[in-house]
Amino acid sequence: MTASNLIRIGVMGTHSTGKSLLMRRIEMELRGRDIPVARTGQLGRRAALVPLPKMQDHTVDSTRWVIATGIADEVAAAARLNGDAPVRVVLADRACWDALSYFRAAQEWNGRAVPRTEREALHRLAAAHTPYDLLFATVLDPDLPVRPKHDYDARYRTLVDQHTHALLREESLPYVRVTGDDASQERAIEKALQLCCTEAPV
Repeated sequence: MTASNLIRIGVMGTHSTGKSLLMRRIEMELRGRDIPVARTGQLGRRAALVPLPKMQDHTVDSTRWVIATGIADEVAAAARLNGDAPVRVVLADRACWDALSYFRAAQEWNGRAVPRTEREALHRLAAAHTPYDLLFATVLDPDLPVRPKHDYDARYRTLVDQHTHALLREESLPYVRVTGDDASQERAIEKALQLCCTEAPV
């Protein structure tokens, strides 16, 4: 099976808006249909172990690390999916564009600006990655509760949401908005299943 048969599905959006849950549910559905799948993720936690700044403290270097590591994880996941199955799927829990949204939000939150050359370098790194066959972007609902252990800055969380959708519009990237509503989640899962199952030979 060639690389052209690989299906890439990514998700992006601000924190605690259901990204990982959505990817886990899609993964379970695909495995239930015997479709080989690998899911990447936990970039934020791993960045903290390096250690690198995160959230509203994101820097050029931390953003570069997140983008590059996320891309490397997807490439490695695809390489592990060898076999005779008709479809291979990589689920990117935080598509590479996600880090740019967090970075832009951090710059606005801090009132800082970085040189244009560095901003453009980060953009080129994300843009050079293989396009996703399906891209989801979660939508922030500030009325939905967040677990108490997450001490999030509400303003930064909102800025990430705004920059996520602004970036997608700027890049003219096709994507599916996913809200916290159960029906929206179910539609997203069904869209992913339709893509993967349609690509499979009958």
